[in-house]
Amino acid sequence: QVQLVESGGGLVQAGGSLRLSCAASGRTFSRNAKGWFRQAPGKEREFVAAINWSGSTTYYADSVKGRFTISRDNAENTVYLQMNSLKPEDTAVYYCAATSVNYRLGYSRDEYDYWGQGTQVTVSS
Repeated sequence: QVQLVESGGGLVQAGGSLRLSCAASGRTFSRNAKGWFRQAPGKEREFVAAINWSGSTTYYADSVKGRFTISRDNAENTVYLQMNSLKPEDTAVYYCAATSVNYRLGYSRDEYDYWGQGTQVTVSS
């Protein structure tokens, strides 16, 4: 059974930092893109960041560009999201995701087939 498990969420003051981790089990994703999405209360789940299979290419939503960094460790089957200069509007449940198609990189929810259960990030003002 494939599982993606996020960790690292929590409560932080505006301007602070958090590092999210997402560990995969049940299969390897060394040839697959991974991404982070978030969903705030009453809003649609939105794209945050994505990284290709090798880590050489990354995409970011405009709202987080320059503040967030996505990275991966294929040996550990893990993807990370370093979040700096956090703002109250970053408050959301953050989900990691992985594609099932080798070497494809996308930023649409429909392109991701495996999802974690989410981790709450709350940024206080």
